[in-house]
Amino acid sequence: MTTSARRDDEVVVRELGRTGTAWERTGTASEDVSEVRFPAPWPSRFGGYAVAPAGDLVVFAGLHALRAVDPAGKVRWEIRHRCWAAGCPGHDGFDEYAGDPGHRFGSSGSAGFSADGTLVWAHVPGVPGPLAQEPSVRERRVEEWLVIDARDGRVLARADTRSSAAGSVHVPHPDPSQMGLTIGEGQDGSPLRWGRWDGRALTVDRFGDEDRVLMAVSPSGDRMLTVTHDQDTLAVHRVADGSVASELRADVLPGHPDTDPDNQDAEVFFDYEGGFVDEGTAVVGTVESDEEFGDGRHWIWVVGFDGMRPARRLMYPFPVSGLPRATGDGTWFTTSATENTVHVWGL
Repeated sequence: MTTSARRDDEVVVRELGRTGTAWERTGTASEDVSEVRFPAPWPSRFGGYAVAPAGDLVVFAGLHALRAVDPAGKVRWEIRHRCWAAGCPGHDGFDEYAGDPGHRFGSSGSAGFSADGTLVWAHVPGVPGPLAQEPSVRERRVEEWLVIDARDGRVLARADTRSSAAGSVHVPHPDPSQMGLTIGEGQDGSPLRWGRWDGRALTVDRFGDEDRVLMAVSPSGDRMLTVTHDQDTLAVHRVADGSVASELRADVLPGHPDTDPDNQDAEVFFDYEGGFVDEGTAVVGTVESDEEFGDGRHWIWVVGFDGMRPARRLMYPFPVSGLPRATGDGTWFTTSATENTVHVWGL
């Protein structure tokens, strides 16, 4: 199992070893923990990153460029694009906008590796090329979805996402030729795009009526897990066509046990993160809605294609913090409040 952490000056990638039914590793290296550090080209608040499945390359998705960096800090390739900051005329490097609040709090895109690490998918605000010259896009700000050769940075395909992002997240599919992209547009919605690259052309489907946040894809690749933009309903969809196969509403969950009985305004809603423990089981949280009343709760949902199933609260042997993150191999993990310990759990 590989985990990573972003610091202002680097990304730390750790490969954790297994010891029994649960894993616990401190932030220091040991014989069971291998660690690789990738120098970062700009601080963490100026963009996201993606780690290759083999842990040998990191792509930084910044405000003005995608940059692929190896563990020695060498730039393998770079793709420059228009700046995410509104009204920015462009710049040559990070130093030109490091102290500008308009850049610090601007929109941002993301990048993600295919399951086999051969491709990088990236959401950017337009790269010079044929798409920018088309009459249908010439008069508006275009956001593009790129398919890139991870070896040398060649752009293999591009498509107009028809979005206005505040941010985005890539969710990989077991098939390297497919990728999910969930885009946040603030109060305006959350477009979900599904990409398929056949080696010659990129086709993009639009699922969820601009109202679904993509959380995870099942180990088989047949199902995907989403939550509505207002966080009141989980759904499992068929990847083939995006149709909803099963749903779970937050209002069927019990209120937090520490809630004042006279509080009529307490509301339970799902977090934006969750995943598949295995093909038929999802782990999700209501941490955000619980934090006002006590410890955040995690839930196991046995997913059926025959309608709504109940969810059961996970009871841990000691308090845990944060959100559950599933691995798809029958386990999920949590991180301690100080972020120096990872606990991996199994049913």
